[in-house]
Amino acid sequence: MSAFSVLPGAVADGPLVQHFGDPIREQRALERGAAVAPLGDRTVIELAGSDRLTWLDSITSQSVARLAAGQSTELLVLDPQGHVEHVAAVLDDGGSTWLIADAADAEPLATWLQRMVFRADVQVSVHPELAVVGFFAGGTAEQKAEAAALAPHGVPVVWTDPWPAVQPGGHQYHVGADHPGAAYHWRTAVLDEAGAAALATDAELERAGALAAEALRIAAWRPRWAAEVDDRSIPHETDWIRSAVHLNKGCYRGQETVAKVHNLGHPPRRIAALHLDGSDDLLPDHGAPVLAGDDEVGRITSAARHHELGPIALAILSRRAPAGDLVVRTPDGDIAAAQEIIVPADAGATADVPRLTRLSRRPSAPDPRDAR
Repeated sequence: MSAFSVLPGAVADGPLVQHFGDPIREQRALERGAAVAPLGDRTVIELAGSDRLTWLDSITSQSVARLAAGQSTELLVLDPQGHVEHVAAVLDDGGSTWLIADAADAEPLATWLQRMVFRADVQVSVHPELAVVGFFAGGTAEQKAEAAALAPHGVPVVWTDPWPAVQPGGHQYHVGADHPGAAYHWRTAVLDEAGAAALATDAELERAGALAAEALRIAAWRPRWAAEVDDRSIPHETDWIRSAVHLNKGCYRGQETVAKVHNLGHPPRRIAALHLDGSDDLLPDHGAPVLAGDDEVGRITSAARHHELGPIALAILSRRAPAGDLVVRTPDGDIAAAQEIIVPADAGATADVPRLTRLSRRPSAPDPRDAR
């Protein structure tokens, strides 16, 4: 039980506090920078050892070999076919590299990382005793969370979400100058028990639940492992190339698929934002089918009620799904959905996409990084 889940008004589902009485008000408090949101569905992994950054660089999608102390980024672990297996927020504090992962993915990610160590000077540790809180930059919540954050090497373990900025080596598939995530200044802090208790009881802070945090994430078109990833996902489909993939770094598992789809275009699926008809007060569950006429063209991955936009959702659609309005099917009835295209069907096939250099031949001996 967390320090936040026992607060008056907290409505918790296991370790996750869903809300503190009013998810809509909590969204506004988060955006003002006045609230912290306990993220009980996140788990922290620590990487120690002198080789941690160069080793992590060699096995993941992101360039982290020269990550400076206090610098944040995001990475993916792909399978040999380029499918997304694991996702992690990354922060180095000068002595350790900290990964923040969705709780259901943390143990599998840590297990895979441990198997990849071989002779490198790297130690992998999972820290279920540590708490994670989310907040927006620029307000009281940021000041309080940074002061309470874990800092074993003198640098607060506070991750700054790079979304939606296009990171060095990344590429934007969304077409258009305006991105709804431009104001999504999201940060997360790692706390020990004392730090979590201090934030939970601070009279100057407001608290927000997971429903509020998720609504703001969905409105920013921000993908998440626990929602948008399945066993077919590749980074191009969710515009994840912008924040979690370095297109010009050295070879890593799954890179050939990343390069091929990036160069030739036309990923098999694409993420879209849906503005749902709110007249019947229905909200689809994860996995609800999305229809174009009588044809199923995709599935809902995330849905929420936003304080300004009303009911919204993210969906993974077939590349051939039409660009117009769609319908979401629920057990209680169909919901009309206006579609906003995030990743176009021809993503990667436009003339201004940077072309990758030809991948070198595979070594004759098996590469241990291909182990799963």
